[in-house]
Amino acid sequence: MKVEQLSIFLENRAGRLAEVTKTLSDNNINLRALSLADTSDFGILRLIVSDFEKARKVLKEAGFTVGRTSVVAVEVPDRPGGLHDILENLGERGVNVEYMYAFVQQSGKNAVIIFRFDKLDQAIEVLQELDIPIIPGTQLYEM
Repeated sequence: MKVEQLSIFLENRAGRLAEVTKTLSDNNINLRALSLADTSDFGILRLIVSDFEKARKVLKEAGFTVGRTSVVAVEVPDRPGGLHDILENLGERGVNVEYMYAFVQQSGKNAVIIFRFDKLDQAIEVLQELDIPIIPGTQLYEM
């Protein structure tokens, strides 16, 4: 149920993001989802990729600082209130969202949101109780 996410710390300078994408491209690793947050000095690039272990290895070899984070990928109904219903139920059970980012599958029927929760296992239990579709990492890596 958990998805492995890469977190890459980048200096905030021109071309640094392109160095990451070139390293991944040169090693035949496909991006599945990403988020980039920045400050004046550095950025945090969060990636879901087709081959986590290989990506971590080649990025470290290329000199990047790389971390691993477990996140949850959730199918959210693409309708007004779809996300709200999920967030409200999680909040009522004391689960906090630390961050999230989204993408749309090719089918376009549902959005997929990547969540980082403070209580990951509890969040998974709540989502399962609510019959919210959770996308396993193996499926997400191949999308």
